[in-house]
Amino acid sequence: MGFEMTMSTATEESAAAAAVAGERVGVEIYPLSRYYFGVRDVAAGGGSGGGGVRETAADRAIRLKANFAAHGLRTTVHGVLLVELFDHPHLLLLQVRNSSFLLPGGRLRPGEQDVQGLKRKLSSKLSLVGHQDDEDEDDKWQIGECIGMWWRSEFDAVPFPYILPNTRAAKECIKLFLIKLPVSRQFVVPRNMKLLAVYGPIIAGIPNLLSKFSFNIISD
Repeated sequence: MGFEMTMSTATEESAAAAAVAGERVGVEIYPLSRYYFGVRDVAAGGGSGGGGVRETAADRAIRLKANFAAHGLRTTVHGVLLVELFDHPHLLLLQVRNSSFLLPGGRLRPGEQDVQGLKRKLSSKLSLVGHQDDEDEDDKWQIGECIGMWWRSEFDAVPFPYILPNTRAAKECIKLFLIKLPVSRQFVVPRNMKLLAVYGPIIAGIPNLLSKFSFNIISD
């Protein structure tokens, strides 16, 4: 099962050789102090992070069933963004309404490719413009390899890293991609969200997914 990459041929060959040799692939991580953070108004209708009326669990179930009937399998893509803080890799997570923590990303449109859809969602969540169709902004994201994939057998089921044997039709596929951050950039999030650098088991499975990488922390 292949995924579109934005890696150069030389980088792909180097990563493949490292994998064959059992070596850990290097990932450069830059200090949190090199990044700038701001806020912007929530998009009309709450499209950028749910700024509108809160959706009930029953309403969400109805919406997901209707979407599945119309478009089939729901695919969501999320970015893993790493920075250095206190000499440790930290994960950038969106905190929504001071409660839940989320990886930036979201649902693909019907027929949309993984990488292009993730670029669009990252721009809508983390960029100054906040538009989901700004191609110039989308091109600034460097999407690395897919590091994890999960499946939901039902709309409210716990995701598994495989399709359960008794599943007639999986309802959702969840994919995680490693994002290669530049030396510096600006992150701008909707006012109803916060972008936090988190260390620890907030997203419990990610440290295991990242264990095959060797972190090269670039200090100031």
